[in-house]
Formats: sequence, structure tokens, C-alpha cells
Amino acid sequence: MSKPLIAIVGRPNVGKSMLFNKLCGRRLSIVEDTPGVTRDRLYAECEWLGRKFDIVDTGGIEPTTDNEILLFMREQANIAISAADVIVLVTDVRTGVTAADKDVANMLLRSKKPTVLAVNKMDSTGRVDPAIYEFYSLGLGDPIAVSAVHGHGTGDLLDECMKYFPPEDEGDEEDDRIKVAVIGKPNVGKSSLVNHILGEKRVIVSNVAGTTRDAVDSNIDNEFGKYVFIDTAGIRRKSRVDERVEKFSVMRAQMAIERADVCLIMIDAREGVTEQDTKIAGLAHEAGKASIIVVNKWDLVDKETGTMEKMRKSVMRDLSFMSYAPVLFISAKTGQRTDRIFELVNFVNDQSNMRITTGMLNDVLSDAQARVQPPTDKGRRLKIYYMTQTGIKPPNFVIFCNSRELFHFSYQRYIENQIRAVFGLEGTPIRMVIRQKGDKQ
Repeated sequence: MSKPLIAIVGRPNVGKSMLFNKLCGRRLSIVEDTPGVTRDRLYAECEWLGRKFDIVDTGGIEPTTDNEILLFMREQANIAISAADVIVLVTDVRTGVTAADKDVANMLLRSKKPTVLAVNKMDSTGRVDPAIYEFYSLGLGDPIAVSAVHGHGTGDLLDECMKYFPPEDEGDEEDDRIKVAVIGKPNVGKSSLVNHILGEKRVIVSNVAGTTRDAVDSNIDNEFGKYVFIDTAGIRRKSRVDERVEKFSVMRAQMAIERADVCLIMIDAREGVTEQDTKIAGLAHEAGKASIIVVNKWDLVDKETGTMEKMRKSVMRDLSFMSYAPVLFISAKTGQRTDRIFELVNFVNDQSNMRITTGMLNDVLSDAQARVQPPTDKGRRLKIYYMTQTGIKPPNFVIFCNSRELFHFSYQRYIENQIRAVFGLEGTPIRMVIRQKGDKQ
């Protein structure tokens, strides 16, 4: 049984994202005094009185609008409402009950979902502001006074929400899911790919670059396993990041990489590998994440004999530091080869988790040294004593030798290539630490 889900909804700029951040105790949702800043549904796990549940922040609902982005936001909010166990409608005591509040309340009443009414920006303590009584007119029961800024009333709000939670299943255990971050520059098709995989309009898809601003989590279970797909904001060049909101989005994408098990690095097939693609791939590489290079929009490329292999070599040349990563050519629009993503995700995740015994490593090390003698300098030869694995995700190895200075980078690369030739370790970077005699533990 899945955890209960609370959806936070309301018209734009009433403080939904700030309340979301206060409830989950982390700054996950972008908070800015600009209506429409939160566009997609953003999930987080919370706990109250020993009960774990999920909470979802939605874009502001504009019941009547012709704006394309606002229409998408309303659609996303509706999806969140249909999936939630209880809805929290957030209103603003400073503006009072507006026509938009009434329209949203009527939408919730028609949904017949349990709804808790939160009146936000009740920042003063002591006597309750009489303005709160106006919100009884929405027909959603007793309004609860909250302050998203200070946290007042959030306990009462969660107590009320818990009344509508389904009975707790004692045998429910946390899913062991593979976390997959979909990263890339703006407009390469990240959201389209996630939506195709999920089979629903989970993330806003628009020709407007930068439509996705938050890192958005989506759970999926299928015959290949259990996954969390994280659709991230496109990472722009720093010179193009002018708004504070965009800076938060870049930071959020980097955080998504950090918590992912596997990164799908998406590239536009029509443009090839750009400088920005190289920097984004470098973030995943430096973070030690298993990675797959996904060349999207392959359906839009004019093809002839050998086009794919030529493109593969070009990608490998431009991303030479990630020569270990498999390259997959897809079309998120038509679904071409997208079914292979799950197999590759499982494969590179297993490779990243591989453990190799010390005995097997040292057999490879002895063979490598017999093939190519360790380097010398001024008559002094590098002596490698032994090698052992110290960690996974990515595989970490420690090599003990007589001199770190003699262990040139080129010979380290040679040893890494020999390890990969024997054990594979495809799709994952390798970390090597060189220790010499006399090093402190």
C-alpha cells in the first residue's frame, strides 16, 4: 500500500510553495513573489506523529485563463487532485475571499475529495483575525489559520489532514527504487520522454524553453522493476541565468543528480554535443553517477547508411571523458527505442553496484604489469603492491605502491582500462585512490 498523499492547491501566489516547504522541512519548492513560479507537481515525503505520507505542491489554479502555461498548470493541479487522499486549499487572509477562490472551492466540492481549508498569512499570534470568518462562505468547513512563514497552525492543519488518511498498513515497506535523473539543457525533450514513459501528461511539455523549473519525481513500476524518474529543469549557460528563479532551477537539477542512481544525459540529435552538453555531462561524471547518453529527436535527422554509427563516434569524441557510457538513439515523440531505457538503466545501475574481490583484482593487476611494465624515473621503478575495492556507486579502488609520483596518470588510465576489459563496469565512472608506503590511514 502506498503512502497517503496530500495535494496543496489554490490560486497563484497565496503561499502554497512556502507552506509546502514548511511542512516538509526543506526548501524543495521554489518560492518567489511571482505568480506561476511553481508550474509542475512537486513531491516530497513528510512525517507527522509517526506517520509517513507524501505531499505535492501544485501550480496555482487559474479557473479561467487563455494563457498556455496557466492552462497546463490547471491540468497538472487536476491530476494531483485526482491522485490525492486529501486536498489542502490554501487561501490568503490579506486578500479575503476572491472569485478565483470560490471557483477553485467549487471545483474541489465537485471532486468530492476530502478538503481542508487553510487560511494563510495569519502571521500574528494571540487573538484570531476576524477576517478568517469570511472563508466559511466557501462551504469547505472550518478554516484553519496558518502562517507558512512562521509555521503557526501547521500542526493543526496536519492533524486535520490525518483524519482522512486510509488505515495504516503495518507491513508496508519502503520501495527499493532506482532513482533516474533526466538531465540536459533546455528543450531537448526531457519532459516529453518522462511523459512517454509514464503514459500520462505528468510534466508540462511546451516549446517554451525553461518550462520545467523544479525537479519533479514520478514513480513507475513495470516488468523491468521499480523506478523514480526525476525530470529536471534544463541547465542553461551561466551567462543566460539571469533570474533568481532560474538559478534555483539549476541548483535543483544539480541536487537531482546528487540523489540519483542513474543519469540520463539527453542530447538533441540535430545539434549534436554542444559545449553546454559537455558541462552537464561533466556534472554527472564528477558526481560519480552511472550514466546513459540519450540522443533524442532521432526521428528528425536525415539518415543514410552509417549515420547512427557516425553520430555515435562523434558523441564519444566530444564526451571522451565518458567513454564508458552507452549511447542510445531515441525519439521521445514517437517512442522509438524508448523501451530500451529500462534495460540500460538496470544494467548500468548493476555495474555501478558491482563488487570485485581483492584476489580477482590483483590477478588483473599482475597480468597488466606483465603486459606493460610500470614506469620508471631516474632509475627508480614504480612498484605496485596490491589493489582493493573500498566502495560502490561508483566503484572505488585503492592501489598501494612505493611512490605516488611515479604512478603517472597514463598508467592509471591503463590500469582502469584493464579492469574494464575484464569486469565490464560499463556506464559507470571509476574512482582510484593511490596510496604510497608511509601514508597515514
